[in-house]
Amino acid sequence: MVYAYVQDVPIDLPLYQRILAELGGEPLAGSLLHLCVRREDGGLRYIDVWESQEACARAFEDRIHPAVDRAFGGARPGAEPTVEHLEVLDASGSLLSAPA
Repeated sequence: MVYAYVQDVPIDLPLYQRILAELGGEPLAGSLLHLCVRREDGGLRYIDVWESQEACARAFEDRIHPAVDRAFGGARPGAEPTVEHLEVLDASGSLLSAPA
């Protein structure tokens, strides 16, 4: 089942770019869409769509959190930013209907 969420993160663009560099170029398994936009307060907002909540959890455990830890130099803040889960009513589009 498709899983989607919005997350506001208190980081700036240079730190986000360091995180991306640490992730490398290989796509995250199960990720259908990742959108990063700037918030008015200077932080960033992520809008993510995944094949499933399980795929998302695996990506965070295996790749995202280790990349964030490296980007923060091992001193990542202890608390994860709040995630607003989205109730997916329809998931149409080329990314969602493409063969695996």
